[in-house]
Amino acid sequence: MMDIVGYSAGALTTIAFLPQVIKAWRTRRTADLSLSMYLTFSVGVALWLVYGILLVSVPIIVANILTLLLTGSILVMQFHGAWQRRRTEPRPPA
Repeated sequence: MMDIVGYSAGALTTIAFLPQVIKAWRTRRTADLSLSMYLTFSVGVALWLVYGILLVSVPIIVANILTLLLTGSILVMQFHGAWQRRRTEPRPPA
């Protein structure tokens, strides 16, 4: 029963990020998303993953690997978008 609760909680919290990833992928826009929130959250998820590994808890490990993939994809899109914006901004004369 504990594993069922763990897998259910992991599935729901992981799936919660899917709409944001899909929207960001389709629109190619992440400028309105908080970079500090995604960085902080990703570090927290990574720590949960380590905790799950230390406990040898498959539900915690699986959920946090999948969540890291989703939040990581948002972070990659955010960094790429920021890099693109910096590349295309006009530079002041020297």
